[in-house]
This record gives sequence, C-alpha cells and structure tokens, in this order.
Amino acid sequence: MSQEIRLQKYFTDCGICSRRAAEEEISAGRVLVNGKIASLGDKITPGVDLVTYRGKPVLPKATEYTYLLLNKPRGVVSTAKDEKGRTTVTDLVASCGVRVYPVGRLDLDSDGLLILTDDGAFANHLTHPKHHVPKTYRVTFPTDPTDEQVASLSSPMELDGYKLQPVEVKRDGNAALLMTLHEGRNRQVRRMCEAVGLKVDRLTRVAIGNIALGTLKKGAYRRLTEEEVKAIFEKE
Repeated sequence: MSQEIRLQKYFTDCGICSRRAAEEEISAGRVLVNGKIASLGDKITPGVDLVTYRGKPVLPKATEYTYLLLNKPRGVVSTAKDEKGRTTVTDLVASCGVRVYPVGRLDLDSDGLLILTDDGAFANHLTHPKHHVPKTYRVTFPTDPTDEQVASLSSPMELDGYKLQPVEVKRDGNAALLMTLHEGRNRQVRRMCEAVGLKVDRLTRVAIGNIALGTLKKGAYRRLTEEEVKAIFEKE
C-alpha cells in the first residue's frame, strides 16, 4: 500500500515542477486535493487521493495502473470473492496478471459494462456523487412501454422517501429504453420501472461517462485507452 508523502514531493515525483515551485503553487491556492484547496504541509497518499493542478489531475509518473472494461454476463458476481463459490468478475479478468477490483457493481441478473482497476483515485472519481459521472442502461421489456410510462420515468420520482435526480429516458427500438442516471441508488432502474408498472426482461449497462461497451463480447474484457481514463478524471 502507498504511504503518505508531502504534496510538494508528489509534484516532483510526477515530474510537474521542483519542490520550491510546487510550494509556491500550493500557497497560491492552485492545487486541490480531493476537490479541496490544499495547504502547504499537506500529505497525500498516491493512488488514493486525487490531486489536481490548474484543473487537471496530477498522475504518478512512475506508477502503472491497470484499467479494464469487462462485459459482465448475467449470473456472474460483481465482487472479488464469493463465499458460495460462484464465478466472480475478477475470475474473468485473471489473465490480465494484476490484482484489480470492481468499481461499483452490477446485480447478479444484470449484465454489461463493469470497470475494474487497481487505481483508488480513479475508482473514487467514478463512484463519488459529487462528480456526477453518468451511467447509461439499456432496458428491455416484454411489451413496449407506453408514452405515459416513459414520461413518468423521466419525471421527478422518489424511492424510500428519497427524491431521485432527473433520469434521461429515450426509446431504443421496440420494447427497449435507454436510461441515463447521474447517481446509483440500490437497484434503482429496476425499482423505477416497477413503480410505473414495467417488468424488466433484461438490464444491460452500456456506458459510464465517455466509456462505451460497444461490441465487446460477453465475458471478454479490454484495457481502457489513455483518453478514456483522462476524460473520467477531467469530468466534474
């Protein structure tokens, strides 16, 4: 596990500038740690804390992180281990040669895009509510939803007394909808559909932010591109 280091040393380790120059930038309020203005003398944990300078992430120069996109099949567990001995998402990416962990989860009966990584700062950026990284799901039903049901899904809704953030809903062929969420309540899509009288046949996550599932085969994975990773860090 990474150890805490002084912020100005982190800047030199990443090849940004000298310690003295880093101290000047920190003192001037141009450096943020996890979204808050840093102070001289602050310490951070590389790979866990997110450091930004002039609006852009400061990433370790010598550290190689692994970022994977998996097309999770239904029936596979979104955890690193399973006490019941079921196949997990980490079993499917074991050939990558690095220990990675799932970012968030998909229900056992859901499939589609799941990110796995060993970069804690990236995982935090994807999951922390303040970053509002959108997640898009393709939902299919036994019959075509009515216009009234689609309108209800797009309107303000509550679950367990919690007012949900607006959800973007549009049709995607017969008996299918694309639903884009900016938060992730427990089984939110299924519960929203149930609330308007829709039974879900299949639920597939097709995108997280700028990262799209595309034509990746079930059970297969690929590495994220450098552009995909940067775009997530720059998303606010």
